[in-house]
Amino acid sequence: MLTAKQLREENIAEYLLYMWQIEDILRACRFDIEVVKHNIIVNYPTDVSTMEAMAQWYADLIEMMRREDVMTKGHIQINKNVLIQLTDLHQMLLKSTKYPEYGAEFYRTLPYIVELRAKSGEEKCGEIETCFNALYATMLMRLQHRDISDDTRLAINQISKFISMLASFFHKDRKHPLFDKEDYE
Repeated sequence: MLTAKQLREENIAEYLLYMWQIEDILRACRFDIEVVKHNIIVNYPTDVSTMEAMAQWYADLIEMMRREDVMTKGHIQINKNVLIQLTDLHQMLLKSTKYPEYGAEFYRTLPYIVELRAKSGEEKCGEIETCFNALYATMLMRLQHRDISDDTRLAINQISKFISMLASFFHKDRKHPLFDKEDYE
């Protein structure tokens, strides 16, 4: 809860990856709030009031996952909405002549995206979702201490650089809109 709030404000890409990880943690806890309390919340160094708020936050996420039928796979709508916002901004940035550096970074990344789609069968995923899927899969591989090939490392480095740029533009757009209202119509 606290980490999610901080990441949402500071780095939307890290926030989304964190929230995907929370979804997987809740699956691993079998959506049992008592298991979540025992394995996560009690280990957090904070006061009782914050722990209660954290328990409610996790319970709310569990309920969302149940209601939205993403208990075995997939993402809750609030996480999908972040991906939609990032994708929309991505499209606006690509169409704009104001930010050529963004388009250049995307086109440096595109061959890796195409290759990842071909390998994973994610033909229906958009470019941004494919990037996040790759970043998340790599994060899981690192947590499992699995080897990452040099080719994968090269691709992930480029994807990370690109998504970092998108996240930076997202943050800037939230502070001071990058586009005029008519650009959105």
